[in-house]
Amino acid sequence: MPHYDLILRGGQAVLPWGIEPLDIGVRDGRIAAMGSLRGAEATQEVDCRHLHVLPGLIDAHVHLREPGDAAVETIATGTKAAVLGGLAAVFDMPNTAPSITDSAQLAWKRKYVGEVAYCDVGLYVGASKKNIADLAALEAEENVCAVKVFAGSSTGDLLIEDDASLEAVMRSGRRRICYHSEDEYRLQARKPNYTSGMPHRKHMEWRDVECAMLGTKRLMAIARKTGRPAHILHVSTAEELAYLADYKDICSVEVLMNHLTQTDEAYDRLGGYAVMNPPIRDQRHLEAAWAAVRNGTVDVVGSDHAPHSRAAKERPWPDTAAGLTGIQTIVPVMLDHVSAGRLSLMRLVDLMCAGPARIYGAVNKGRLAVGYDADFTLVDMAKSREITNDWIASPCGWTPFDGYRCQGWPVGTIIRGHIAMREDEVQGGPIGRPVNFR
Repeated sequence: MPHYDLILRGGQAVLPWGIEPLDIGVRDGRIAAMGSLRGAEATQEVDCRHLHVLPGLIDAHVHLREPGDAAVETIATGTKAAVLGGLAAVFDMPNTAPSITDSAQLAWKRKYVGEVAYCDVGLYVGASKKNIADLAALEAEENVCAVKVFAGSSTGDLLIEDDASLEAVMRSGRRRICYHSEDEYRLQARKPNYTSGMPHRKHMEWRDVECAMLGTKRLMAIARKTGRPAHILHVSTAEELAYLADYKDICSVEVLMNHLTQTDEAYDRLGGYAVMNPPIRDQRHLEAAWAAVRNGTVDVVGSDHAPHSRAAKERPWPDTAAGLTGIQTIVPVMLDHVSAGRLSLMRLVDLMCAGPARIYGAVNKGRLAVGYDADFTLVDMAKSREITNDWIASPCGWTPFDGYRCQGWPVGTIIRGHIAMREDEVQGGPIGRPVNFR
């Protein structure tokens, strides 16, 4: 009689070709069997009847702020928030203080993740004008998911705004590069037009469609010239999405939960808690984002989790800190979109499992298949629940979705066969490891 470390019994498994009722057996942290395991035994079993079993969901775009300000976020608190929200892995951005731009900083972060993280973590390395010659070696280091390039304003020395430097980055290495695409020259030229105390909705006027389009067009021209594959993060405009549909051979596309969920009414309702880069825009752009999800232009959906203190968010615009929390809310919000009929569970898995695994080259992540990591997100689509600030585990203590009711909720997170969260309770200590990439 076969014996497993863990069996998930009777769940509705979300597979690439459809949803099927089956059991899943786990051994040594990997999926060992799928199908009917009626006669099998296990050290531990989870009753998944009435639940959907998804591959462990991945948020490929988060800012865990460490090293930085522990009063806002840390790797420990951010990954705890991730597992509470149904995520099995996150990929963490490099614009910390100091930025992650060299081998020594990567080594520190790799070791630290293994000590304090509650879910698995992929590591971005930041491109700066000082480390361009080192990027080919840095992107090949263990656990690095990608090089991140800020072509629009960022912290520290991570800004790379000129074409010559961008081309040099693209010629250093071979893996797909991730870009924050805004045109820094247009941003700076228009900045004097906006003074302290203006309405928060001016944010989307300053960082307008043209600012986004200029940045993306420049990046695509250089990508074509160099043949270097690109991934444009948080695409926020209808114009960019239409344009990028012609560049799928060289460029993949991420959209954010926010640009699929919020419109410019949020500025009047939330004030500084609606300010992010690129900005939340009007209904036309939201509808274009959903059209791009439906037609396949979009490869990945992420949160761009970027917490700040309440004081920083409540400063008068344009001094309001830009960035919103999202690591704990992306799964419930996206499940609510599934319930509303905007996408299927299979498409959600494509956007938050298979898509990130494919784009970044994550090893043994992103699908339910024998031999893959035993990462699962257990979902109750019949459960209705309201997101509230007091549920948020990040020390900053707020979410722009406070009061948002979701139909569908993550009720379990399993990482490499370890139950990390069950029914809103974190189980045990930090079990996260750095993600491997090919």
